[in-house]
Amino acid sequence: MAEVLGVRALNRATLARQWLLGREKRSAVEVIERLVGMQAQAPNAAYVGLWTRVVGFRAEELAELMVRREVVRTTLMRATIHLVTARDCLALRPVIQPVVERSFAGSPFAKHMAGVDVDDLLAVGRKLLAEKPRTRAELGPLLGERWPDRDVDSLVYAVTYRTPLVQVPPRGVWGSSGPAAWTPVESWLGAAVGTDPTPDGTVLRYLAAFGPATVPDVQAWSGLTRLKEVLERLRPKLRTFRDEHGRELFDLPGAPRPDPETPALPRFLPEYDNVLLSHADRTRVITGKRPVVLFPGNGAAMGNLLVDGFYRATWKITRTANTATLTVDPFAPLSTTDIEDVTAEGQHLLAFVGTPGDVVVNSGQ
Repeated sequence: MAEVLGVRALNRATLARQWLLGREKRSAVEVIERLVGMQAQAPNAAYVGLWTRVVGFRAEELAELMVRREVVRTTLMRATIHLVTARDCLALRPVIQPVVERSFAGSPFAKHMAGVDVDDLLAVGRKLLAEKPRTRAELGPLLGERWPDRDVDSLVYAVTYRTPLVQVPPRGVWGSSGPAAWTPVESWLGAAVGTDPTPDGTVLRYLAAFGPATVPDVQAWSGLTRLKEVLERLRPKLRTFRDEHGRELFDLPGAPRPDPETPALPRFLPEYDNVLLSHADRTRVITGKRPVVLFPGNGAAMGNLLVDGFYRATWKITRTANTATLTVDPFAPLSTTDIEDVTAEGQHLLAFVGTPGDVVVNSGQ
């Protein structure tokens, strides 16, 4: 009979693989690849995500990787913007392409595409974006010249959804700002995306970073469907467990599964951190059915907080001319020890973002 893993066992296993039980001496590239990318709609979010996982992480390390084109921001899992290494950009896009295609097909823009030669549209759009990186606002009028009787936004989103593109610096570079300008992957990286759509390797990497997990968990993270047959194919390579509800969990045989009572210090997460978003059943990190707060903005100014490994609070940095206040809003009162640990970790976060200030932990609701 399969071993049963409780919520805390799943929590500690996931934290260990996410390098959230303790910071690791790793490079940014190692972490980004281990996590199979980092969700990055907020351009600066990944900097906090790396800081909370890596010993001595410097924002300049990631900024330099982006400028050198060793990591990129591109549309991948769940048809959302992810920060990935250049090699993962090339390898993952053919696997995730059906997700991107389905996402566009379900959008309001798709209904305006009847009668448009889509292959012609994508070829024209790709050529325009290869000439130089362009924002959607810049691309629209150029497409409108070719298709004057069509909804311009629909043309633009057809191109930017369905074509493998990257968002180019200075957007996403620490200390800089820039519009969301797009260019084809091959123009930026000097190589075309791969051609192998087989998801097996991607599923194994998900288990290494987020497991143990059910079939719906893998599908929730990736946006792919019909993965039951993939995990059945992989079953001889895997170990299986059950959760407390009897659901089958798949895992890599040698993956870490720490003692459920392993201590977990507070960890400040950026908005959109995948550890909170990558399971169909989020109870391993979220108590009850509390929704994850997805903050707007460029990132590195607000986010979510783990205490004892679970989602317990949100945080926000407000700045004045010479100082800053990091305010923590717990969902329930924290213990004195937890407040002390959160305050100490918050001071480290303020030092990382480069603004001295105070940490205020509110009483909780």
